[in-house]
Amino acid sequence: MGKICNSSIRNIAIIAHVDHGKTTLVDQIFKQSGLFRKDQEVDERIMDSMDLERERGITIAAKNCAIKWGGIKINIIDTPGHADFGGEVERALSMADGALLLVDASEGPLPQTRFVLDKALKLGLSIIVVINKIDRQDARPLEVLDEIYSLLIDLGATEEQLDFPVVYAVGRDGTVVKNPDEKSENLNLLMDMIVETIPSPVSTQGKPFQMLVSDLSYSNYLGRLAVGRIVNGSAFSSEELVCIKDGGKLVPLKVSKLQVYDGLGLRETKAVEAGDIAVLSGIENVNIGDTICTRDAPEALPRILVDEPTVFMRFSRNTSPFAGKDGKYVQPSKIWARLVKESLLNVSIRVEEAEDKEGFIVKGRGEFQMAIIVETMRREGFELCVGRPKVIYRYKNGKKQEPVEDVIIDCENTYSGVVTEKILKRKGLLSGIEHTGNGRIRLTFSVPSRSLIGYRDEFLTDTRGTGTINSSFKGYENFRGEFPSRFTGSLVSDRSGTAVAYALSNLEARGKLFVKPGDAVYEGMIAGEHNRENDLNVNPCKPKKLSNMRAAGKDDAVTLTPIVPLTLERAIQFIRDDELVEVTPKIIRMRKTILQAQKRKLDGRRGLSVTG
Repeated sequence: MGKICNSSIRNIAIIAHVDHGKTTLVDQIFKQSGLFRKDQEVDERIMDSMDLERERGITIAAKNCAIKWGGIKINIIDTPGHADFGGEVERALSMADGALLLVDASEGPLPQTRFVLDKALKLGLSIIVVINKIDRQDARPLEVLDEIYSLLIDLGATEEQLDFPVVYAVGRDGTVVKNPDEKSENLNLLMDMIVETIPSPVSTQGKPFQMLVSDLSYSNYLGRLAVGRIVNGSAFSSEELVCIKDGGKLVPLKVSKLQVYDGLGLRETKAVEAGDIAVLSGIENVNIGDTICTRDAPEALPRILVDEPTVFMRFSRNTSPFAGKDGKYVQPSKIWARLVKESLLNVSIRVEEAEDKEGFIVKGRGEFQMAIIVETMRREGFELCVGRPKVIYRYKNGKKQEPVEDVIIDCENTYSGVVTEKILKRKGLLSGIEHTGNGRIRLTFSVPSRSLIGYRDEFLTDTRGTGTINSSFKGYENFRGEFPSRFTGSLVSDRSGTAVAYALSNLEARGKLFVKPGDAVYEGMIAGEHNRENDLNVNPCKPKKLSNMRAAGKDDAVTLTPIVPLTLERAIQFIRDDELVEVTPKIIRMRKTILQAQKRKLDGRRGLSVTG
């Protein structure tokens, strides 16, 4: 059978590291393509539609949109820049024929850019390189271009992929030029390059309708929505189709509504053709990776391959004395249903019941991905407890293997010693040193994934907030040995009550506090970080003894050091294996898995270990 090109469509994904200006550039593409009226007020970072994305300035979920340029429809697929959301990347790239590689003119290609670019090259996508932020004072566009060539060669790019076009941009201003010294007022050069360079989608002539489901959504009016690229043929509204599940099972279905992307929204259509990205409504029993095709000639497409999870975390119901006070959903069945829903929408997540039937095990790509899931559930009204993230070990030829990450650290020369010392203690291996000028240094390490859990906050403290740390999954290597995860213990409340300023002032010498006067505490709750390695049971509710004797200093006001508000990520990174994070819509607390101090003491004597 012959091949047919749909020359009226281009499908392109945008690849960039976190904070390299991807979403800002897409904003300018929307404005200059005529998507908005001249006087229309538009929010910044339009594609970052989730509250968490806007707060953190990152893309978490892959999203689609479409614009028109010179009569050509361009489907733009926004991909996350963080390696923890790799499942989103794999889904997004399955719909594209080409990719825009966006790189900061100062920072150059970083590990997470490498991660996504590697996936794109293996799929054979055509690449357009955009070197962004050339207006920065420390911009070095030509050196960054050399680094991109080196990266592509290192990833095994073909000669055709190495012969990529390059443009230089200031995404914030919406300008693109062919050479860094030139001036421009628009993005016309880039848009014309997309139309001319990115290949049109190709389908097989005479083949019936086939669509690979790459994303799922939900509408209160239409039910579950299946999103994917039409690989072959065409489909019509109300047509009788069939869904091929994993394992080859056929499930009949009827499309109630056909939609395609138009700008930031969807537009209803009577028919869709090969090469376009469509949204099918009225489909209930469908999962990501399934093939939707005709009933007469059912033929499955290759399923989306997703890297296996490397980290797991235990989720359970809240068992603290304050359980049920803040949350709307507290039952284990509700938590389980929400986690199952997450696994259906996110192909990189696996959910299973714990062996003791008292909780659920969620497997994913990294601690940050886990934190986003927990934070999303918290905002939806869930109340739960989560344990410390742990890596998933493998065994090969009888040898224990663990996940390892490539880590790139940028910091001032002054702090390179303490950073290197701490990473080497965590079984990291130094693989490269580069002096980048202006008194800064770039260090490259190979580090076990478990070493990075809880290290990022410590790193920011060590570098006085001036360092950056980026990592991407490298693969599995032989286990490198044990090391202490935390060199401090916990200050654990030994009773329930309300924290008192007098008691807290006496505890400040023992370590760093997490509670302030007036906070409710309970037995087993972690009230602070102990200066020493052991845990210490303390009484944060102890009032000052009153007497009728006047004492020197009796009327002195108690002044406490302000506490840093506890964030979810900070809590997850802090806890040990025998501790939990209690998450409610209103507050985040840390606690011991076993709340009673006497029971913890007895279990310690017996040599029992209780993990969260």
